[in-house]
Amino acid sequence: MKSNSIIIAVIAGLSVIIFGWVLGNAYKFKYKVNNTVNVTGNAKKDFEADIVKWSASYSRKSMDLTQASEQLKQDRDLVRQFLEKQGINPKEILFNAVNINKEFSYHSDGSGNSYNTFTGYSLLQNVSVESKDLDKVDNASREISTLISQGLELSSNSPSYYYSKLEDLKLELISQASANAKQRAVNIAKEAGSSLGDLIKADLGIFQITGQNDNEEYSYGGAFNTSSRSKTANITVKSSYGAN
Repeated sequence: MKSNSIIIAVIAGLSVIIFGWVLGNAYKFKYKVNNTVNVTGNAKKDFEADIVKWSASYSRKSMDLTQASEQLKQDRDLVRQFLEKQGINPKEILFNAVNINKEFSYHSDGSGNSYNTFTGYSLLQNVSVESKDLDKVDNASREISTLISQGLELSSNSPSYYYSKLEDLKLELISQASANAKQRAVNIAKEAGSSLGDLIKADLGIFQITGQNDNEEYSYGGAFNTSSRSKTANITVKSSYGAN
């Protein structure tokens, strides 16, 4: 009986010790979690695009396929000559395959019967340029409409602008945003009378590219402006630090 009492007393004592240890560690964990500094660092940089892509299309229509094809060939020669005259490297000019469509007009008679009439062959071809000579391509995209006066049925798209060293730029901004976040955390900890501890967690925000000075809004999925030569890259880093 006495032996049983001793065992019960030992178990009770151990329970108290274990409970105290669990409670102490829980408090320490809560203290550690609560004593964190959460900050968002930001970095941005203005830069200029160094690649331009531009395209246009022209078409011909005729009842005779051979005639339409010959006219389109003459148009292609005019476009090529124009672009080369603008100083664009012939190797940067790409003509896509010709798209051929048979066109019909649809009618119905007084009895409600429908029928169609063949109206001719429509041929369309796209031309595109990718170059690092932005000024020449910009000028060509504006001036190519002068070929309309020579009989071309032509439609020119706006140039699109890209940056060949985008990945290097992104890594540079991530480093700057991380440093910015840490400096903010240091300032916050200092104002609270603490010192900054180790980095606990860091999350990369959305990488945004917008046109300079055009009030373009950021997108939840990340903006990627291609219409402006002058751009601004922006990135955020959310960091959590311990505080001592």
